[in-house]
Formats: sequence, C-alpha cells, structure tokens
Amino acid sequence: MAAKVDTLPLLSQNRIESGSVNIPVAELPRTCALSENSVPADIAARLINDLNKALAAKDHYAVSQLFVENGYWRDHLGLSWEYRTFNSPQKISDFLATGIRLSHVEVDSSTAFRAPHFGPIDGVGEAKGLEFFIKFTNDVGSGQGVARVAEESSGQWKFFTLYTYLTELNGYAENTRHRRSQGVEHGGDPNRKNWKERRAAENVFEEKEPQVFIIGAGQGGLAMAARLKMLGVETLVIDREDRIGDNWRRRYHQLVLHDPVWIDHLPYLPFPPNWPIFTPKDKLADFFESYASLLELNVWTKTNLISSSWDDKAGQWTVTVERQYDDGSKKTHTYHPRHVILATGHSGKKNFPTIKGVETFKGDRLCHSSEFPGADPKSKGKKAVVIGCCNSGHDIAQDFYEKGYDVTIVQRSSTLVISSKAVLEVGTKGLYDEDAPPTEDADLYFFSFPSELFKRLQINATKAENQVDAKTLEGLAKAGFKVDMGPNDAGLFIKYFQRGGGYYIDVGASQLIIEGKIKVKQGQEITQIVPDGLEFADGSKLEAAEIVFATGYQNMHTEARAILGDSLADRVGGVWGFDQEGELRSMWRPTGHPGFWYMGGNLLLCRHYSRLLALQIKAAIEGIKGKST
Repeated sequence: MAAKVDTLPLLSQNRIESGSVNIPVAELPRTCALSENSVPADIAARLINDLNKALAAKDHYAVSQLFVENGYWRDHLGLSWEYRTFNSPQKISDFLATGIRLSHVEVDSSTAFRAPHFGPIDGVGEAKGLEFFIKFTNDVGSGQGVARVAEESSGQWKFFTLYTYLTELNGYAENTRHRRSQGVEHGGDPNRKNWKERRAAENVFEEKEPQVFIIGAGQGGLAMAARLKMLGVETLVIDREDRIGDNWRRRYHQLVLHDPVWIDHLPYLPFPPNWPIFTPKDKLADFFESYASLLELNVWTKTNLISSSWDDKAGQWTVTVERQYDDGSKKTHTYHPRHVILATGHSGKKNFPTIKGVETFKGDRLCHSSEFPGADPKSKGKKAVVIGCCNSGHDIAQDFYEKGYDVTIVQRSSTLVISSKAVLEVGTKGLYDEDAPPTEDADLYFFSFPSELFKRLQINATKAENQVDAKTLEGLAKAGFKVDMGPNDAGLFIKYFQRGGGYYIDVGASQLIIEGKIKVKQGQEITQIVPDGLEFADGSKLEAAEIVFATGYQNMHTEARAILGDSLADRVGGVWGFDQEGELRSMWRPTGHPGFWYMGGNLLLCRHYSRLLALQIKAAIEGIKGKST
C-alpha cells in the first residue's frame, strides 16, 4: 500500500501555536525628568501607603487610579487562582470589583537589588523611573513581587507595572529550613524503622495512595515532585525509561544544553559552583538521577500507564500502571489520585511526517532526530541530509561534518539564529550570570515583566544581540541560509513562547555553513523519498546514505490525547502560545479538565512555575481554593 503523501509545507517565520495571540508591543508611559531631590525610599513608601489605604477600604477604583493610563498589573495567584494581566486602570478596576483578595503590601528593602532605586522601568532605558520589590499578604497566604513606578507629572508617581506572585499558603509553609524533619525517630520502640526502611516504604505506596500522579521524570516532573514533597503532598512520578535521565542519555552524541548554567538550576538544589556553563546531556541525566535521590522523590522507572479515567462525581482519577522490577517481573498497580500532571516535555509526540517513498529508501539510516545516536566515524565521505534547522538540526549536521560526512541541511522556511556569545553578553547578562543576583530574585524580576512589555524589551535586546552576531548573520545570508528575528523582530524568547521552536543558539554550525562545509538547501518542499535520497518540488534531488528528520515535535495536546485519551483531550484547551492577556495558555494553570495539569518548558520555566502549580494543587487538596474568593 502506498504511503500517504505529506510534502512538509513551508512554515512562516511568524507561525504561532493554533489559537495563540500575537501579542502587541507595550507603549511606554510619558514621564517627567527625575528630580535630583527625589528619594527612592520615600516615593515607594508613599505610593505603597496609598495602595494599602485603598485595599483596606476595598476601593477598587482608588486602587486602579494608582496606575498610569497604560499601566499593567501582572498577577500569578495573588488576586485569583489564575494567571492574569490587566493593562489599564479600567481593567484593573473591573476585575477588583469582583473582590479584592490582597490585604497588605510592603516595600522589600532587604537587599540593594530589592530596595527602591532609580533606573529603567522598561528593562532597557527608554523610560526612567523607580523600581523595587514588594511583599504582600492576601486571604490565603503571602507572596512577593516587583513594582515599576513612573512620575506621571511633577511629584505624581504611579505604577507602570506591578507584579504579584504567591509564594506560600497560610498554615502550609514548605518543609525546609526551620521546618525540616528530624530524620530519626528516637525512643524505645523495638519496631521502629531506620531511615532506609522508612524511605523504602514511602516509595512503594503499599499503605497509602498518591494524591498526585506525575507522568514523566524530566525537569518538569522532578521539579513538580520536589515542590509537592516540600508541601507534604504524597506524589508518585512514573517514567517508561530504565533510569531517570535516560531520555537525555539516548539523544544524539554531541548534545549539550544551549542555555547557560545560571538559568538552569532546579528548585532546592542548585548546580555546584564548578558546573560547566553548558551542561552535557549525560551530565544532566546523572544530575537528574542524583536530584531525585537526594530530595527523596518517589519515582518509578520502567513503568507505563495502562489506563486512566476521571470520575467527575468523586473528583478523582483511576490510573493503572505496569511496573517492571529489577528481577524482570512485572506488576500492575491501581491508584486513585486527585491530580494528574503530564510532564513529558515542552512538546508532544515527535513530528515525523509521512512522505511518499519512505519505504523505498535503501540507505543506511532514515530516522527522527530523537532516535539519532550520532554520526558513524567509519562512514567518512558518505552523504547525509538533515531536514530541519533548529538546535537539533544544526547540532546533528555539525556532528556529521566532524565525522567526515558530506552533509546538507534542508531549510524549508527561516530560522532565528543567535550565538551563545550574544546570549551570554546581552541576553542573560546581569540577571543570569556569574555575578548576578540570587536565582529567586532573578526569576521574580524576569517574570515581573508583562508579556507586552517583555516583547518590547526583547526587540531592543535582539538589536543588541544582532550587533554581536553581525558577521555571522551576514555570512549566513551570503550562504543562502534564511534568517529571521522572530515575531515583530522580538527575538529568541518571544519565538520560544509563541511558537515553541524555530531558532538555533549557535555553538559552531553557523560558521560551517558560512564556509560551505555544511551545504544548504533552502525554501523547497520535499515531494518524495527515493531509494538513494530525496526529491524536491523544484525537481532537484539530494543523494543521501543517511537522512535525519530534525522536524521537532507536535503540540503537547497531542501527547495528552495519546496517553490519557480523547475524553480528556476534548476538554482541554490550546497549549502554549499566548492568550489575550499575554499569559501562556494551559501551562501550569487550569486546563479545562478538573484534576489535570500540564507541566513543561525549559529548566527556568519549570523552576519558576513549579511553585505556582504546587500551590494550586495543595490549595485544592486542603480545601483552600474553594473557600477563597
């Protein structure tokens, strides 16, 4: 039977996830020149005092009037059990009219970075004003945030942006530091167990059931398990791999993280100070395994989900898994958690298109990048073709070249290219680097920007990064490699959030393309695979002994459907991409299906949002979520 034809349609450089919003760029407030006699601490104190008076009076209109006309309030669980961004006094007032959960706010002057200070309030320098961190309490707990304040008229200071981020629930602080466990049971009980025995009993769930069930033991699943552990929530993580981290160990030979180490710390256990800037895949895999052990997370490897169903009336799941034990035996287990978290990665199933003629290929290898073990050093001189020009495609093409292959990379549309040097010298400098603030401070600052303002910031950052990469970008254009700057020229982060791919952080392949050592086939659809290569819509042909499809992955929604079934997937909305307020859709927040959550993203996103998701789940388990307004 002939294979279905899928010609790999060309992709727009500004393609976004289905249903996602292409958010606009924020306008900056009109501000006065800063007075030499202004004292940052005094300005912050007066404004926060006015805010507290309005909160105490439950005067939603008075609160809204403390914002400039194009001001933003970005809230992550401080005002509601959702992620919201309001971009005008009217929208702020309308929302607060339904109830004001915030009770008190104070200026955080605990460090110089947090204390009130003058500086850019747009992250760049086009608008000057006042910036400071805050602490707050609401009806369910407490949190932190960041305020950016503009002088709208002489002596009249108002919020340009305010960020509120819930960090703790009343009565349910994390079991860390002053709340850490004793680690031992003293006394005369002859039947008391030692730590090893208690830990083994905890991990098998013989006498109790998990309250939360997590599918996937990558950075998302492990970060979530750690956060829930610290909140006393019984959690079980399953993974089909033989060992934690095998999903990284099995990937292509030369893979390293393209994000620098300062962005990649996991909760509670940062990388040691001698950790390399760019983490090799096997080193990361070993760290994940150690992380689970040191934090005593309940992870079952060699375990597959057999079935799952949700009971609306009981408000719980029924999940059945099959676990293979070290002696080779297999056993099924059935549990009834209240929450299931899908943490199988940023994306879903591998995107391996069905193309006419695949079954006719007579070469040595045709596979998806996720299955590529590395180029064969004994195959020097053979022809290889890599389809796709994001991180994986470039890395694999570079690997082929280094092993002596004649390699061509197929670029169907365009790619955002930024060097790791530009990322370090511009993109993350001052916030995530060797001399940057503590990670939690950096995270709070990073996520305090409303998406529309963050987009404006990234447009400016991209211009500066392009100056660093000017020679490379010019050389790529001459080599016939098409480069874009992301949606609205807003660069790497916005393209990642809005599309989930379409970029390459350059670690060497770009220069190989410029020098012609990696050839480029650009802008043509693949019409069919032939026994000795590929044919394109323009009638041209590429010979190949090996073909690798670095064509990425489908949306996470497809993984939910494949693992948990149509009933769940049909109740869940779009995943990733921006909603109308600039918040990411369905991730780490209510999905449309009760008791079901998505967890994913790079290590930075997993670190930050794992706390918020853990708080939502803990609040639901303890009945706090239903009681609060």
